[in-house]
Amino acid sequence: MLTKKGKYGLKAMVHLAGFPPGEPSLVTDIATANSIPKKFLDTILGELRNAGFVNSKKGKGGGYTLARSAQDIRVGHIIRVLDGPLAPIQCASRTAYRRCDDCSDEKSCGVRLVMLEAREAIAQILDNRTLADMRALALSGEQEFTYTI
Repeated sequence: MLTKKGKYGLKAMVHLAGFPPGEPSLVTDIATANSIPKKFLDTILGELRNAGFVNSKKGKGGGYTLARSAQDIRVGHIIRVLDGPLAPIQCASRTAYRRCDDCSDEKSCGVRLVMLEAREAIAQILDNRTLADMRALALSGEQEFTYTI
């Protein structure tokens, strides 16, 4: 499940994607426009900066900008930075795999096998959608869902 941190981070990134490249947006403006607590947003933007998704500049004319084109930023990557692995359980994770303590045979564990499928479906969507795609969806206000599993 997406945490508030992940959700707010995505909202902030979509907000920044709406500005011309290099044009900064102030934290207070992002927070106000997206109903995000400013202190929490400061922390989130700091993590996104450390991960290389945003740049920040202090002082007059400062604020936050995307570090690269919205077309080059994958939604799945943002979520992993803010919320960790996409897998619903640890034994289904590709990036943070850990065997379950209570599992005697991982290869025939029905729970793990279904969660692997769920993880793949989630990753298929989030890793193939860009920040530019999210921005376009937000502007259109319409969603067309076509999933093949």
